This record gives sequence, C-alpha cells and structure tokens, in this order.
Amino acid sequence: MEKHKLKELTEQLYKYNNEAHETFLNHRETGEKGDFFLEVKPFADQIKIICDEWEPLAVKWALQEKPKNLHPMQICNTAENIQMVSIRAFFPESSLKRFISHIQSIDFILRRMLEELDRE
Repeated sequence: MEKHKLKELTEQLYKYNNEAHETFLNHRETGEKGDFFLEVKPFADQIKIICDEWEPLAVKWALQEKPKNLHPMQICNTAENIQMVSIRAFFPESSLKRFISHIQSIDFILRRMLEELDRE
C-alpha cells in the first residue's frame, strides 16, 4: 500500500517538475513575473503538500529497499529543490543555468525512483 502511494506521489511530483520547467520557460520568454497570490503561492502550496507526504515515505522506502544510486540525502535534497523551483519558475530573472540544473537533478531522482518502484 505504501509503495503504491509513494509511486503516485512521485508521479505527481514528476508532473509538477515538468510544469515548473514549462512555466519558467514561458515567463522567461515574456519577461513577466507571475502574480504571487494568483499563481506562485497556489502552485508552491500544492507542491509543498505533496512533498510533506512524499519525503518521509521516500526516505523510509530508500532505507528499507536500498535502491542502487538512490540515497536518503538525495531524496531530502530533491524535496527541497522542487519546492524552491516551484517558486523560482515564476520569476524570469532567475538564473537559467541554475534553474535547469535543479530541474534536471529533480528529474533524475524522480525517474530513478519510478524505475525502481516499477521493478518491484
């Protein structure tokens, strides 16, 4: 049951990560900042709620299953990074290189988790 929930939450975070990437590219193209109360806060709050549920489940799973190339610290960093990215996505002045680096890092960890969860 927990693995099913973990997979579901991981898939949601994966989708939100892609959405944050698209949002950033759109705001960077237009040069307009997102409205904090109408766009930024609701999006960041959704991700925070999922992360708060996902992180403990993911850490517990990583400690029990010991998946190759996935460690609890990476999971904690991923939760922190996706929450940061969820806010920065709405600000075109954010560093493109740093933003893309975070997106790729989050993407790698979430995809690795989904691969491992599918294998079980």
